[in-house]
Amino acid sequence: MAKKQLDEYRRKRDFDVTREPSPDVDAPPPTPDGLPRFVVQEHHARRLHWDLRLERDGVGPSWAVPKGIPPEKGVNHLAVQTEDHPLSYFDFAGEIPKGEYGGGQVHIWDKGTYECEKWTDREVKFVLHGERVQGRYVLFQTNGKNWMIRRMDAAQDPTREPLPELGSIAPMKATTSSTLPPATQDDQWAYEVKWDGYRALGFVEGGRLKLQSRNLRDVTAEFPEVRGLGDAMGSHTAVLDGELVAFDANGRPSFGAMQRRGHRTATVVYMIFDVLYADGHWVTSKPYRERRELLASLVPTPKGAAWQVPAFHVGDGEAMLAATRQQELEGLIAKKLDAPYEIGKRSRCWLKVKNWLRQEMVIGGWLPGEGGRSGTLGALLLGYHDGEGGPLRYAGRVGTGFTGAELSRLQELLAPLARDTSPFDEPPELPREVRKLGRFVEPSMVCEVMFSEWTHTGTLRQPSYKGLRDDKDGREVVRESPPDPNSA
Repeated sequence: MAKKQLDEYRRKRDFDVTREPSPDVDAPPPTPDGLPRFVVQEHHARRLHWDLRLERDGVGPSWAVPKGIPPEKGVNHLAVQTEDHPLSYFDFAGEIPKGEYGGGQVHIWDKGTYECEKWTDREVKFVLHGERVQGRYVLFQTNGKNWMIRRMDAAQDPTREPLPELGSIAPMKATTSSTLPPATQDDQWAYEVKWDGYRALGFVEGGRLKLQSRNLRDVTAEFPEVRGLGDAMGSHTAVLDGELVAFDANGRPSFGAMQRRGHRTATVVYMIFDVLYADGHWVTSKPYRERRELLASLVPTPKGAAWQVPAFHVGDGEAMLAATRQQELEGLIAKKLDAPYEIGKRSRCWLKVKNWLRQEMVIGGWLPGEGGRSGTLGALLLGYHDGEGGPLRYAGRVGTGFTGAELSRLQELLAPLARDTSPFDEPPELPREVRKLGRFVEPSMVCEVMFSEWTHTGTLRQPSYKGLRDDKDGREVVRESPPDPNSA
């Protein structure tokens, strides 16, 4: 009977090619306590999934579970019934050749014995006694080969918390500083490169990655090249913090290249520098140094992957800043080694020290061009909020740094936002040219500019446009005034 049940297994495989065991291989001897065996195999095939196999009547009835065995009570995961496997398969691990059925890498994720409480054609209840999983589960049929698996008793780890939902938490923010921490405190700080890209939290569960922008928007579909991170992390669940960065032909971070990513002309890499939650537990209260050690253990970084865990350096801040300046990078982020992760807060335990002045600005309108730009957009009218959500203050205009294509794109985006009155509050008073010729818009779009300094009137000197920031909420844009570095 067992051999007949394995006909489909045999039909799908060429045992001259694959190392998977033939049904003719002898089954392993019974377990010492006489209980039937189970195995969960992590299967990196076309899509990562976990295969649950339960010993029954001389074969291994099997289910593919895309999100893995649920650790919490009452959570349902899809389980797709597949062909029965021979019991010798319970010890299989290795590579199934590409082109063969189920081609990919197989690892044994857990194994042990189980107690069967009920077994029908539509429902299987059992208690697992594994090395990683112990608990009571039920498999129940929903539609044909589609089943669900649910944990029926309390979570194995009573302190375990579920993965937070996408859009429910915001990243920690750094405070702008004009200088590095005092030299006497240098060894209490770690220094990281300040990446010029889009901030993103990564939510990983069941081998799948979802990306959330700084303004809580789901941007997963915009960065398909990073999705492999979920597969690489296997059964780990995590909330990661990092920056999505595009690199130019010289290997330097380029915000301009990030703007052109829709044309797939830039390589985007997720630079992961922190972890908030890991395998059922919040780790935000742990110090930065410990979170970094945990991050390194969670995230594999194979060569050529579209993600990295960039290095950090303890101490030598001045040398690090000089190195970023020499490499024409934006600057450094200084992070206190003993600091926790403060969700959604702007903290002075993280300091951003820039080689050039640069910040986000709200677009409140535009001025028509002159000469070669006659009839088109000539300059953007910029502003910042006096405190988050406060009145919008005029910060000047920016008329350089645009390509012809970007000018056309901006004009199309701004057209539906037109309004009759100025969105800016005084002071300062708007220049006469702006009051007379300005075309005003609803202040919802954000751009980034680089500039030489703030003038005494509160406007930008020599600003240059760097690109739109659709990952930033305009209501959060305030003037970044560096604090007294000696009080940091």
